[in-house]
Amino acid sequence: MLDITIINGVIYYVYDFNFLNINFLAYSTVFWIVSSYFTNFYKVYRFTKSFRVFTLLATQFSLFALGFFTYFTLFEEGKIIGNQAYILGSVFTVITIVKFITFNALKKYRAKGNNFRKVVMIGFDESSRKIKELVIKKKELGYQYLGCFSDDNNKCIGNIDAAIPYILENEVDEIYCSMSQLNKEQIKAFTKFSNKHDRVLKLIPDANEFYSKKMATEFYDDTILVLNVKKLPFDFAENKVIKRIFDVFFSAVVIVFILSWLTPIIWIFIKLESKGSVLFKQKREGLNGEQFVCYKFRSMRINAFSDQKHATKNDTRVTQIGAFLRKTSLDELPQFINVLKGDMSVVGPRPHLKSFSLAYQKDVDNYIERHAVKPGITGLAQVSGYRGEVKTVSDIKNRIRLDIFYIENWSFFLDIKIIMQTVLNVFEGEEKAY
Repeated sequence: MLDITIINGVIYYVYDFNFLNINFLAYSTVFWIVSSYFTNFYKVYRFTKSFRVFTLLATQFSLFALGFFTYFTLFEEGKIIGNQAYILGSVFTVITIVKFITFNALKKYRAKGNNFRKVVMIGFDESSRKIKELVIKKKELGYQYLGCFSDDNNKCIGNIDAAIPYILENEVDEIYCSMSQLNKEQIKAFTKFSNKHDRVLKLIPDANEFYSKKMATEFYDDTILVLNVKKLPFDFAENKVIKRIFDVFFSAVVIVFILSWLTPIIWIFIKLESKGSVLFKQKREGLNGEQFVCYKFRSMRINAFSDQKHATKNDTRVTQIGAFLRKTSLDELPQFINVLKGDMSVVGPRPHLKSFSLAYQKDVDNYIERHAVKPGITGLAQVSGYRGEVKTVSDIKNRIRLDIFYIENWSFFLDIKIIMQTVLNVFEGEEKAY
């Protein structure tokens, strides 16, 4: 936001109407955001070197300059404007100065004990000792070393089994695991724990081992190699923003162009067949397990078992219009209001009743991981045939397996693919849509 303000501020200061117009300002803003995403311009971390910042600046400015001149080539018939070089030079100079002031100010701020992250070591070897000395010595990195856990070193806080309770109790931010001290099962356990509780996990490699290229490597103080465990897509803020923007846009379109005229028609048919409200409201579990009111078009007669059992085939509670709504998935349309409100997403794991959720947790070990994202109107499990009534334990296990696969492998295009498949399924008909 600061960089965008600088770009627009420089253009306003120059006050040249070739630039000071809504078309150019919008183009510059959008191009800066998009180009910075692809250059990783804002991925500057505590261990990032000044040279790396220079490299990012050079890459971003080169790409932005190319986009800057492309605008005049495409929209202004290639005409040369005198203030082009002045504006570009001013933007680059001011952003570079601000970038390094911010970069160094953060270091000084952290050196005074602010904005720190709590760190523990799991397993303690020579590499662990070097990292410990580094984070204690270089205060500007902003780390608070709390101690180590080892089955072999009596100078540590406790053994490895005592680490997880300590991490939760002391709100530890980053966990460093020595791969020479832990076995595969222990590393797997800490990986699962860090994903579930949103902790940063880093692995200190054994120099004699070979590691996958999929792991991100970092060098601390140019000498210590650390492996970064691959982050999940929704660990990146930009992915959450992209998904939310799409959700708002898509739900607004559906509400304005479909729900606005379809709701009165459905209202008439529901009212003609049975008494009760048109909208069915029910509390479901959402992000982080928090409950919200989920909306649907009512497809059943008013009954006392709506919160206790799924609809079954030939369910006598389902009305004739309700059967049609369920078959075509039109009963789910009011959930676009939930999406617009921010309770749900267009695509994601389906929201469950709390009573069902508690029961499913007993059957599926990693069930709780699906709460890491907002629930969706449709999802990978639904388009893969796992929707409706849960008859066996394998039904819910397969749903959760696909839900977690979706969370770990999300992409914008995967969402589009699931939406398209959902639409196709509606027209083709689904066996379990009852």
